[in-house]
Amino acid sequence: MTITIKSAADIAAMRIAGRLTSEVLDMLGQHVKPGITTEQLDKIAHDHIVHVQKAIPAPLNYQPAGYTPYPKSICTSINHQVCHGIPNDRPLKNGDIVNIDVTVIKDGWHGDSSRMFVVGEGSIAAKRLCSFTYEAMWKGIQKVKPGARLGDIGHAIQTFAENAGFSVVREFCGHGIGQVFHEEPQVLHYGRPGTLDELVPGMVFTIEPMINAGRREIKEMGDGWTIVTKDRSLSAQWEHTIVVTDTGYEVLTVSDGSPPPPAFITG
Repeated sequence: MTITIKSAADIAAMRIAGRLTSEVLDMLGQHVKPGITTEQLDKIAHDHIVHVQKAIPAPLNYQPAGYTPYPKSICTSINHQVCHGIPNDRPLKNGDIVNIDVTVIKDGWHGDSSRMFVVGEGSIAAKRLCSFTYEAMWKGIQKVKPGARLGDIGHAIQTFAENAGFSVVREFCGHGIGQVFHEEPQVLHYGRPGTLDELVPGMVFTIEPMINAGRREIKEMGDGWTIVTKDRSLSAQWEHTIVVTDTGYEVLTVSDGSPPPPAFITG
């Protein structure tokens, strides 16, 4: 599969899908409190996407080769769960951290984003991991401009994380996105600068580092979807959808409630 370059009209449509995705996360954040279940969060998200946004939750019944259909409308990954956690009836408790991953399809175009939420009063270590992973994502985003290479993004994220004593999950990565949920290129969150595909205007992809407090090794649970850290250390992830512009980048998954970029991001 080749990398698809999006037109101005394509990007305008993706900007709408991205905003809707971010607005779902804004709305869900108000409900992330001790006692609520991820099943309840899934229903809130599903109803909002389908009935208010008149859109489609992309994860529901999504079935890549070798997988069973994904049974829910969002992914909710708690504590040592790395990604693809399936919402269930377990109440969130004080101190949990949870990644909520939302993908909305609007008029055939995808918006894909995820955020970390701390339930109640989190530990200093948990909050540090969440904020650090957010900064790691932005270290990657900061490298996006025409002429840069995908390896520049991965290298920036990897060095930032590992210098702080964290580890980067290797088995999952960012991806091209558009009218297809997952397309080329793969966007690794580790690597060497100056390697892999060159970035050109109109490329659209996600940057979504998964950073572990402990070792980077992971394993898949029996449900065929949920990924956890092998050492049960905490894991965090943030995700934005990015388009390469003529002069740099634009983040497409933003809304009024989006967390602001870190202080090291200017302009």
